[in-house]
Amino acid sequence: VYKRQDLENERQSTQLLKAMAVAGFATMNIMLLSVSVWSGADSSTKDLFHIISAIVAVPVVIYSGQVFFRSAFGALSAGRLNMDVPISLAVLLALGMSIFETMTGGTEAYFDAATMLLFFLLIGRYLDQKMREKARNSAVALSNLTAKGANRVMPDGEVSYIAADEIAPGMVLRLLPGDRVPADGLLARGNTEFDRSHVTGESDPVKRGVGQSIEAGALNLTGLIDLEVEKSADQSFLAEIGRMLEAAEQGRGHYTRIADRMARIYAPAVHLLALITFLFWLWTTNGDWHASLTTAIAVLIITCPCALGLAVPVAHVVAASRLLSDCLLYTS
Repeated sequence: VYKRQDLENERQSTQLLKAMAVAGFATMNIMLLSVSVWSGADSSTKDLFHIISAIVAVPVVIYSGQVFFRSAFGALSAGRLNMDVPISLAVLLALGMSIFETMTGGTEAYFDAATMLLFFLLIGRYLDQKMREKARNSAVALSNLTAKGANRVMPDGEVSYIAADEIAPGMVLRLLPGDRVPADGLLARGNTEFDRSHVTGESDPVKRGVGQSIEAGALNLTGLIDLEVEKSADQSFLAEIGRMLEAAEQGRGHYTRIADRMARIYAPAVHLLALITFLFWLWTTNGDWHASLTTAIAVLIITCPCALGLAVPVAHVVAASRLLSDCLLYTS
């Protein structure tokens, strides 16, 4: 399962990186042409540069904007709005208006705005994807600390191997040097040293004796011990870290849920604001649809919800990934 997920995540990261690189390259080149136009190029030069910009921008928007267009189309097909709908609309309207200006010999075109918007948004998407990959890698490293089972000491003194999911509180487990602790518990017999770097981040061994507690995932280094289980494996310290990491990876923290609820309100509000802006300018300019549409596009671009849509989940995943990378520093 993890291998298939890793391959799919790698494919998505590569696709985002390529789209970001293409958008960035196109933005830089279109900006160079735009500077010449803004600097006072004559009419024929301006028209030529607009045509060249269109030749560069149109395929770039089609290629680099796929991640937003597909998401927006999927949301609209389901009868709802998401953050990518206003983004897609802003990019396509800016591109369409620029093509119209180029075909009619207009003084201004906005190809650089369309590609630049995609470039910066793709940076955010790519960073978000990479942070989620780091969190998933931490989850894999965490799973390597989980014992698959342990030797149980029966009341009659016999020892039998049981799987981790069969371990229950009150059982006594016998751990040899080199064994991982499968569940939280107290030492019932023996003394030993443990590697607790997954808890403390420190590689120095920690001594434990009878009556002292130890967390799941610790590595028994020196002595043979008996451990009285206090919690089942699925309720252990290690399992709790795994659940926290999974929640962080999915970005379903408290503030993320608030952002999701805000997004359902924010996207329709942005479209309504752009429509009101268009109608207001159409009224104040006595029917100048060109100026009205340009202003409405500007509203869509300015209100593109980069922070609301990306910053909150990125912050959650980065924090969790950093925490786990520190805890698991000495396990690799």
